[in-house]
Amino acid sequence: MQEKLIEYLSQYIDISSELEKALRENLQVKEYPRGTILLKAGETCRECYFILSGLIRSFCLKEGEEVTVDFFMEEQSVTPFCYGKEIPSEISLECLEDTVAVIGLPQVEEDMYSRYPELETMARIIAEKMMSDYKESFDDFKMSTPEERYLSLVENNPALIQRAPQYQIASYLGIKPESLSRIRKRISQKR
Repeated sequence: MQEKLIEYLSQYIDISSELEKALRENLQVKEYPRGTILLKAGETCRECYFILSGLIRSFCLKEGEEVTVDFFMEEQSVTPFCYGKEIPSEISLECLEDTVAVIGLPQVEEDMYSRYPELETMARIIAEKMMSDYKESFDDFKMSTPEERYLSLVENNPALIQRAPQYQIASYLGIKPESLSRIRKRISQKR
C-alpha cells in the first residue's frame, strides 16, 4: 500500500532511493473499518491522514443535526485545521467505508522535513493546490443554486454520488434530503 503514496508523491518530486527507504521506514499505514470515528469534535487532533483506499467524511453538529462539511477519497489528504495544534477540533471525522490510510504525525513530519527538504517543498505545493481547489469550490458553492451544486458534484465527482449516503450528500450541498430528491427527479424528467 505504501507504493500508492510513493507513486502519488513522485508526481511532485523525484523520489531518491534514500528518500523512498526513509518513507517506507517512517510511514505508518492503518486500516479502519467502516463506521470508525477518527476524530470527535472537541478532541485534540494528533493525526492527519492520506487515503489509500476508502472514504472519510468530516462533519459537525449544528443545532443538534449533523452537517457534512466535506468528503475525502483515494489520494486525498485529510488534515483538520486543528492538526498539530493543542486546540479542540470543531469537526468530527468518520470512515464511511473500510479505509486504509497513511497516518501523519507532527513530530515525524518535522523530522522528515528537516532530513529531506524536498518533502517540505512538495507539501507546500500540495497545500497550495488544495487551498486553490477549496477556494474555487467555495466560490462555486456561494454562487450556485442547489441544483447547480448537485449537477457540478455529479460531473466532477460521480463516484461520491455512488459511495456516500444521499442524506449526507444533501447536507454537503446545504439542502434537505427531500430537496435533493426533488432535484434528482426534476433532472431525470428533463432527460
